[in-house]
Amino acid sequence: MQNSSVEHGPGPSVPAGALTTGTMYAPTCRGREVLDRVGDKWSLQVLAVLADRTMRFGELRRTIDGISQRMLTVTLRTLERDGIVIRTMYPVMPPHVEYALTPLGKTLLEAASAFIIWAEAHVDLIEEARADYDARAADEAGPEGFRTS
Repeated sequence: MQNSSVEHGPGPSVPAGALTTGTMYAPTCRGREVLDRVGDKWSLQVLAVLADRTMRFGELRRTIDGISQRMLTVTLRTLERDGIVIRTMYPVMPPHVEYALTPLGKTLLEAASAFIIWAEAHVDLIEEARADYDARAADEAGPEGFRTS
């Protein structure tokens, strides 16, 4: 009897073939474009920060450590274009602009929450694996510092 699901550690199992059906691996797949968007360096962080409340640009920038003004602007515009974030501008001086998740953005956050929680829970194991790998790679390095295999 064949296994009908793939175990990925604690948590729900994934039905066999569930992640390889359709055209996800084709370069023209529209779903792949969405995954590229949410899989970039900043989008999930913006989603997580906007999970509980509406925020102004400056507050977002101060909250997300390391993001530049330009990158935050690009990320917010892209998420707004995709219908994930809504930008509300109030006609006052100086301009007052707020960002919030749309209903679609909230469904994305719900789906991405498991990944965010997983990353937080496993960062120590990943760092340990990286250190082990780096030590093995250093041991395997030839006289010029290049790996021999």
